Amino acid sequence: MKPGQGFTGLVGRSSIATMMVALLVPASAAAVAGGPGDGNLSQRLAELSSPSVSAAPPARQARILHLAAHGPGSLVRYGDRVLVEVRFDHGAVAGLGDLRATGARIANVSSRYQTVTVAARPDELSELSAVPRVAGITEVLAPITAAGPLCPSGSFVTEGDEQLRAALAREEFGVDGTGVTVGILSDSFDRDTEAETSASQDVAGGDLPGSANPCGNTAPVSALDDTEAGGADEGRAMAQIVHDLAPGAKLAFATAFTSEVGFAANIRKLAEPVSSGGAGAGVIADDVFYYAEPFFQDGPVAVAANEVSETGASYFSAAGNENVVDLQQRDIGSWEAPEFRDLPTCPAALGAGTHHCMDFDPGSGSDNTFGITVADGATMTVDMQWAEPWNGVESDLDLFLLDSSGELLDWSTGDNVGNSQKPVEVVQWKNTTGSAQEVQLAVNRCFGESCNPAASGTTSPRLKFVTLDNGAKGVTATEYPESAEGDTVGPTIFGHAGAGGAIAVGAVPFSNSENPEYYSSHGPVTHYFGPVSGAAAAPPLSEPDELKKPELAATDGGVNTFFGSSGGGAFRFYGTSAAAPHAAAVAALMIDADPLLGPSEVRAALAESGRSVGPYWHDNVVGGGLVDAVGALGLIAEPISSEGGEEEEEGGSGGEEEEEGEGEEGGFGSAGEGGTTAGSGQATAAPVYSQASSAVESRRALRTFLRWHPRRVIRTRHRRAKAVFWFGSNEKGATFICRVDRTLFRHCKRRYARRFAVGKHVLRVTARDTAGNFDRTPAVYRFRVKKHRAR
Repeated sequence: MKPGQGFTGLVGRSSIATMMVALLVPASAAAVAGGPGDGNLSQRLAELSSPSVSAAPPARQARILHLAAHGPGSLVRYGDRVLVEVRFDHGAVAGLGDLRATGARIANVSSRYQTVTVAARPDELSELSAVPRVAGITEVLAPITAAGPLCPSGSFVTEGDEQLRAALAREEFGVDGTGVTVGILSDSFDRDTEAETSASQDVAGGDLPGSANPCGNTAPVSALDDTEAGGADEGRAMAQIVHDLAPGAKLAFATAFTSEVGFAANIRKLAEPVSSGGAGAGVIADDVFYYAEPFFQDGPVAVAANEVSETGASYFSAAGNENVVDLQQRDIGSWEAPEFRDLPTCPAALGAGTHHCMDFDPGSGSDNTFGITVADGATMTVDMQWAEPWNGVESDLDLFLLDSSGELLDWSTGDNVGNSQKPVEVVQWKNTTGSAQEVQLAVNRCFGESCNPAASGTTSPRLKFVTLDNGAKGVTATEYPESAEGDTVGPTIFGHAGAGGAIAVGAVPFSNSENPEYYSSHGPVTHYFGPVSGAAAAPPLSEPDELKKPELAATDGGVNTFFGSSGGGAFRFYGTSAAAPHAAAVAALMIDADPLLGPSEVRAALAESGRSVGPYWHDNVVGGGLVDAVGALGLIAEPISSEGGEEEEEGGSGGEEEEEGEGEEGGFGSAGEGGTTAGSGQATAAPVYSQASSAVESRRALRTFLRWHPRRVIRTRHRRAKAVFWFGSNEKGATFICRVDRTLFRHCKRRYARRFAVGKHVLRVTARDTAGNFDRTPAVYRFRVKKHRAR
């Protein structure tokens, strides 16, 4: 990867099995009109096989054949092949060898129908036609699915819309992101001339908003800065995700490929008001990192993310695709030592006079190299940094990569003290040997006559490196795969994804909510210095600041119109690059429901309502869990279909008879369950818990009610009065989340007691069952604390 490369879509998961479900669908009369085909080839395939058409790009082939370029009715493609059905008059199984001899790949064989489904290159179609006993060859067109109509979100809708329950949230709460602008930072938006679609085509298909959008979402995407001419339009793919989940939201884009300080400037530009030339974004998502972004403090990009978060924009960042798992299922993507352990010997290839190398052995032994096994054909990048602040670098550490015989492969020997004033060195190597290779890292502390005279020869800073291969499984083993003696192995989140103001988002595949993606980066992140806020060195923190990362997890691998791996008639966008805009879109739905919601409230609600990802309910793997739009909105808004539960403020009998200053005594009742009138002093029957299995319980409607509450008016001679509530649910093992007035929802015990100030108050409580489902109709109780006047 080059500096600044984003977390691009990863290798696809399509397989030959997915080919077998493709169906022929009827085309319109206009589409099938025309003359006969060429021999056994259909008319379209005969035209496709001609040299001028077979050599054309797929989008042009579709136009020539009068077919859709993607989606229902398009050719089903697998790389440079198209899916076709070969019908035999007899002997279909016997003809498999002849079909393979043409270069075709067998996808399915049906003896019953004497038909073989194959994937063939367009220039191989004529050879298929000549296979003995073939009666006809027809193209397979992408089938119509049960995904529903084009609107509101276009022809391709990411599966994250269902997995994160965003579609249900839009229906339940009547939100679609209207009134919210979501800013996106990536490589480019509409610059890739080789992409399967353009932005205008996406608008026409309903997959992006714009004047030609058929679903009425006519506000065009605001491209504040689309200057990255070499981009793959990953930003447009991110925008499609946001539009799928929050079709009413406005979208804005700015490239992040403008250096770290340019990236930071575009973050601020997206958040600035429209009146000041910005986009007015209330939510921002990015998927880019720079190698030099500091490990041990907030750099310029992180500072910008923190600033916009402080001024009201919820900031989401891809956590990264750098987690590495070895054969023993250990996370080995990083290695960190608490100090530079000076070893007065170095590998011979480093040359004479170089004799202060890092000792990688944390124990009593010594080891001046660190072994890393790299798969054949893989490119490994090592990003090494040490704990000194930008603009205050005293150590000049150099990084070397050697082969198994001790010969130099690559090195990074920048002048960190006199030139960059950044504590970072990066090496990169591609294994072209034809087999897996173990290479060796060496780190030398450079000082003295052959180095910058200002470089220290005695400093021993904390040292860390991360192996970066963007989920490609390039690194398969390391010499020191486990934490030991103060050395730490595993965490791979760094840079602005580790900023306190940024919400780092891990990835969970669209097809499996029980496991995070193996490559989704883990935390935590620890800072030792203040932020890079200017040209001077930041001071050290009084104590290290450890940040739990990532905060959330969201979908990756969802479908879109052009980006990522292709197969099954669609493109799939993998990586935490896809997860970040999924989470950002849910935040847009939340702000639509409550425009006064701040970034801290968005973060808290998303984390509180996240669903468990199998056994990975872990702060540093999936954070608060898989984003749940219904759960998050349930904590900050009421469903549009909710009825009851809002009793009159002074309702109930005996409301003025409360003991002064207390509120411990009141009545049993039910807010939202239909119990006795609040304050009546009579108890309702306790709910009967079902003895059925948890699977049966989860199908029942989850309900929340108040088993005990104070009277409607609590009198006190003081500034505050105590009130006690008891909560109940119809589900065994339920836990509760409460909200008092306009504070955030927080976990609360079944018995809830606190003192309330004089004035009106509203308590909302919702139950959460053991499966992670929330009651979407919180119980609500309104009461007043009234100052008692002595007579």
